[in-house]
Amino acid sequence: MRRTVGGVLRRLSSTGRIPMTFVTQEGERVTVHAAKGTTLLQVAIDNDLDVEGACEGTLACSTCHMVLESNVYQQLPKPKDEELDMLDLAVGLTDTSRLGCQIIVGEHLTNAEIKLPPETVSQL
Repeated sequence: MRRTVGGVLRRLSSTGRIPMTFVTQEGERVTVHAAKGTTLLQVAIDNDLDVEGACEGTLACSTCHMVLESNVYQQLPKPKDEELDMLDLAVGLTDTSRLGCQIIVGEHLTNAEIKLPPETVSQL
């Protein structure tokens, strides 16, 4: 369920979930509450955000490319070579780009801002 608070679209919270905000391709800020242990890709899909995830998290595309804040990026484990290979194909790659299918929700994502790039390219 959605509601607007102070001009920001928010999802209703659930106890024990991690709050984070996605910035859509259109610049809309959507605050969600994600279950620990899920991937950012799954969180985006569960909240009807425009993220494809064409390969369903098998590291065969870059359609779940997301841009993280520097402080959040630094807290994550280093990306695997397979993820780096797919990121090389991503449109709008940044120094803090990661694939949403490879990021597991935990406390380090509390109040994080995740930007969805304006476009993706499917390599399937």
